Amino acid sequence: QGQFTLLRDTQTDGSFLVHHFLSFYLRAGCKVCFVALLQSFSHYNIVAQKLGVSLAAAKERGQLVFLEGLKSCLDLLFGEEEQPGQPSPLQFLSTSELRALFDFVRVSLTPTDGDSWKGPVLLVDDLSVLLSLGAAPVAVLDFIHYCRVSVCYQLKGNIVVLVHSNEDSEDEENELVVNSLCHHSDLILWAEGLATGFCKDVHGQIKIIKRLSLWQAEEQDLVQTYQYKIQDRNVTFFARGLSAAVL
Repeated sequence: QGQFTLLRDTQTDGSFLVHHFLSFYLRAGCKVCFVALLQSFSHYNIVAQKLGVSLAAAKERGQLVFLEGLKSCLDLLFGEEEQPGQPSPLQFLSTSELRALFDFVRVSLTPTDGDSWKGPVLLVDDLSVLLSLGAAPVAVLDFIHYCRVSVCYQLKGNIVVLVHSNEDSEDEENELVVNSLCHHSDLILWAEGLATGFCKDVHGQIKIIKRLSLWQAEEQDLVQTYQYKIQDRNVTFFARGLSAAVL
């Protein structure tokens, strides 16, 4: 409880981690607010079904609150009328602040009478899209800060956020946000592409960084590195040098 997990990918697609956490928390009986800015609901639902979870059923029973960012952006940009009293969570496209998005998250995860869910979870895929849509880096970091206060500390829930990064990129705003989030994360799962290029038996490597120094200044962060292969319904992890291509 109260953990902030950062999913970071470099020169590869780390979305398999998002699908894992989404299905994991739904199976665990948690209340999930999923801010999906990258793909449509049908895309996530198809992948979730392969993992044994129905997002449509989770929405119907009130366990999953799904914000389809692509559709919301189109509705806002092309003048679709909003329902009275229900402003769009993506109002920052015209007002340059993320308060409406934070209010959406807070209201979605605040327990109501009769709720029996084990704990609230905020899942964001992916945070870099907010910058592409015109949000300022400071506004994005403020949004995450307030979400941490509300979800992690007040509601004793968890936050999982995906960001894209490229150390050679000229996108200074994105790298600023990524580096700032790394300093405040309890756990970092960093998926990276292989330096040697494509391999059919190894799709990338992942660094698992447990931020012990976040709470104890004298402690060193615990770093573990594995390689992985993405299959149709699961992901196989193994130590470096122990893939089928080598053995």
